[in-house]
Amino acid sequence: HLANNNKGKMAASLDQVIEEKTDTVALMSHSPFETDTELNKSMQTIDKGPFHVSQREAKTHQENLQHLCRICGGSFKTDPYKRSHPVHGPIDDEMQVLLRKKEKKAISWPDLLAKIFKIDVKGDIDTIHPTKFCHQCWTVVQKKLSNSPYEMFFPRRSPVEWQPHSSSCDVCGTSPRGVKRKKQVLNPQLSKKLRMVAGRVRKIRQIKNPKQVNQKSLMKKIASCKKIHLSTKILAVDYPSDFVKSISCQICEHILADPVETTCKHLFCRTCILKCLKVMGSYCPACHYPCFSTDLVSPVKSFLSIMNSLSVICPVKDCQEEVCLGKYCHHLSRHKEIK
Repeated sequence: HLANNNKGKMAASLDQVIEEKTDTVALMSHSPFETDTELNKSMQTIDKGPFHVSQREAKTHQENLQHLCRICGGSFKTDPYKRSHPVHGPIDDEMQVLLRKKEKKAISWPDLLAKIFKIDVKGDIDTIHPTKFCHQCWTVVQKKLSNSPYEMFFPRRSPVEWQPHSSSCDVCGTSPRGVKRKKQVLNPQLSKKLRMVAGRVRKIRQIKNPKQVNQKSLMKKIASCKKIHLSTKILAVDYPSDFVKSISCQICEHILADPVETTCKHLFCRTCILKCLKVMGSYCPACHYPCFSTDLVSPVKSFLSIMNSLSVICPVKDCQEEVCLGKYCHHLSRHKEIK
């Protein structure tokens, strides 16, 4: 009797297990696609999150780069006029005039930046490198080309090395102020030497003979030839300063007009030296050697031919034509005829 009861219980439990299995199979057969789509949706939401964040960060990084200088890393927002120049564009007119004076050739900014800052911007990528440079770097280029003495603050010893966007990105953190520069340890001996040299130069500049200064200004007033003689600024080529001094009058400091030579081998404009000899006395204005109007002679022909071959830019408005100094009077007469 007990054995029959146990067999009945076992059969009932087996029937329940079979029914549960059939139910689960039926459920799986009814909604296999629903479970798949739900899983896919959850996976997509997980993947989309970081992708969108990284894409957004890359866009903001690129926008921040547009406000920074390619060379020094400074921000354009610090400039009150917000001036900037394209890295890959053609050279502006002002710089072209300067290059023409220096007898140098450069068509685009990449060539010029490579010469001055020793950087190659031709292989730049927009997502890593800025596409413009600041006006301060532009002035550095101008001063270096003109070889004029200047005290220009350049933020870095070398141009910035740009890196792709990362979690610890300097560009995104410091875009309004510009990229931070690393602290450079100064050599105390070198800085001391520089201070000593600067002090000596300052002392030399301060020590000027007031008599010499007054005498020069007085001689210029006596000559008063601004309207007659040509300034050295209209020379088409930026010649060395020593050469410019050799072709300019030592009284008025203009380009020699009808040049004459003294017995002590100094050159002056004829009208300037005659006026000075009449007012100041019979001596050379440069070295105070005895000099008379009868001693004045014209320089050698080779010097005069060099003078006449010098190219000069016409100072008349809307002309700006390059003319030889020998033909300048003829060129100026054309303007008078047109008027």
